[in-house]
Amino acid sequence: MRRLLEFVRRLRRANGSPPRHKTPAGSARGRCVILVVALTSSALAGDLQPAGLATRRTDLNPKDQARVAAITRPTSDFSKPEQFELMQGGAGTSRKDVSRDSFAQSSANITFEEEGTFKLGNALFRKNWVSSPSSTQASDGLGPLFNERACQNCHLKDGRGRPPQGDAGTTSMFLRLAREASSAEEKAALADHRLLNLPDPVYGTQLQELAVPGLRGEGRMHVDYQERQVTLADGTVISLRKPSYSVVDPSYGPLDPRTTLSPRLTPPMIGLGLIEQIAPADILAHADPDDRNGDGISGRPNIVRDGQSGELTLGRFGWKAQTASIRQQAADAFAGDIGISTPEEPKHWGDCTTAEEKCLAMPNGVQPRLGPVEAPVPVMDLVTFYSQNLAVPARRDLDRPDVLAGKKIFYEMGCIACHTPKFVTRRGTPKAQAFQLIWPYSDFLLHDMGPDLADGQAVGEATGNEWRTPPLWGIGLTETVNGNSFFLHDGRARSLTEAILWHGGEAQKARDRFAAANVADREALLKFLESL
Repeated sequence: MRRLLEFVRRLRRANGSPPRHKTPAGSARGRCVILVVALTSSALAGDLQPAGLATRRTDLNPKDQARVAAITRPTSDFSKPEQFELMQGGAGTSRKDVSRDSFAQSSANITFEEEGTFKLGNALFRKNWVSSPSSTQASDGLGPLFNERACQNCHLKDGRGRPPQGDAGTTSMFLRLAREASSAEEKAALADHRLLNLPDPVYGTQLQELAVPGLRGEGRMHVDYQERQVTLADGTVISLRKPSYSVVDPSYGPLDPRTTLSPRLTPPMIGLGLIEQIAPADILAHADPDDRNGDGISGRPNIVRDGQSGELTLGRFGWKAQTASIRQQAADAFAGDIGISTPEEPKHWGDCTTAEEKCLAMPNGVQPRLGPVEAPVPVMDLVTFYSQNLAVPARRDLDRPDVLAGKKIFYEMGCIACHTPKFVTRRGTPKAQAFQLIWPYSDFLLHDMGPDLADGQAVGEATGNEWRTPPLWGIGLTETVNGNSFFLHDGRARSLTEAILWHGGEAQKARDRFAAANVADREALLKFLESL
């Protein structure tokens, strides 16, 4: 991607266009300049860029483009809510009463027939798979190694997971396993985006703690926490917990010494269909890998290969933006978490490796009369539709004075440099997600979050220090839906305050402003976040 951007810059200079100059830090005008440059670059680059990386929106005429630019421009008026701010998921926003099911509602603008499809998808999302052979032939194929038996068991109430709590059952947090390339062939595959990273030679891409009868799980994740005291400017003391990870009782010998362990908490499912329909040009307009505008923020896209077409495209899902589509995300989860094969990932034995011979000798759940995989096309269609249409809940208390004050502080502290407030989705997409003003509070780019949050694991273009900016919509309902307030990729933060204080790297300045703020300003900022 860097080579592509540099080529575009050289082409612009060759055509007589002046190079970009740095703009003042935090300037909204600077962001507009980046957008204009992106549009200009696409016209000069022509067909050099894959469709999934287009830097110009082709679904909008000039008039609509001007409307979109105006309505998505960051506000400077914090005296009242913005127009349409209540409906943070566009016309599909759920207006249902707040409850434990607030993340489980369907998009409000789907049809009666589509509501039926949504419910069928929900049933499959909640379905417990069983091991083979089984009398329930449409439900067998579990594992042989796995982390959970159903999607819903990881995405609790369609919300976020939680880290391990002693010996308590489901954790809904996994250890990703990866190592650096060790051969010219492996390095070439990474450079060509044919691989995101390299698995452990024995344990594969993810530690599976569970197994079908007759087989042992791969081991158990163990977490140790060390408390760290942070004193804020007003004397308030906050305790942060620093985790360290290991694998206990590995069943098939030691992990490769080069293998890194990266914990991943399952994220909320709401609004995924809307995120999928944000135009690549609008995400790339916020990318500034060389920090050419001098604001200290260097967001980068994770460029990946589409699993079906093989073309380079924009990653936008997952903690490191390593997945391009909801369907691929679902297929990866079926294979890695449950051990179920799909047309997209026809891995009948899930993440079993050649070193795990007994695993590969176990029966699979393929039923020829149903298709060549365990979860055939109709299953994937329904699960994908369900995942695309989980509604974002409406904002709450958005006109309260303390919430409006907190929103102003959120902007002034520089949080929107990464947590971009709003986008307008593409025209010509599925009707429920088409041309919607949405408020995800994310730029969907990679940012260096500093050494404290680093996992040391590269995933595609993402380095061991980088994470995708997570959307904030719905974050204020975490406690209601999931009964906990664990945040960040590994759930180390037990509150929004702790989550903010863990920010480093590109977010260090914003974090320090929060730490230096008075109690009233900090509480107002938290009230704003809780209203999302």
